[in-house]
Amino acid sequence: MPLYVYEEVLPDGSGGDRFEILQSISAPVLEVHPETGVPVRRCLTSAAISRPWSAQSDSTKLSDRNLDKMGFTKYVKGKNGYEKTCGDGPDIIRK
Repeated sequence: MPLYVYEEVLPDGSGGDRFEILQSISAPVLEVHPETGVPVRRCLTSAAISRPWSAQSDSTKLSDRNLDKMGFTKYVKGKNGYEKTCGDGPDIIRK
């Protein structure tokens, strides 16, 4: 279930305190705070990306072993051109 952010609507229309709530995607948007009954509106926020797709795991996904297993070829720039570190293809691609 998605985590939604809501904020209280103050009498002058400005935003007040914010809170988070887990709701089903099909659940109606809250119009009042579930505990206090104060009017609220849902806020637009950036998406939270969980760990498996974060930059922290990119080094594992892009490891030579994993790339080779998935059928990719990887070249790294060296002294004599680009040298193959994994996969099929020529060992060196010269400039």
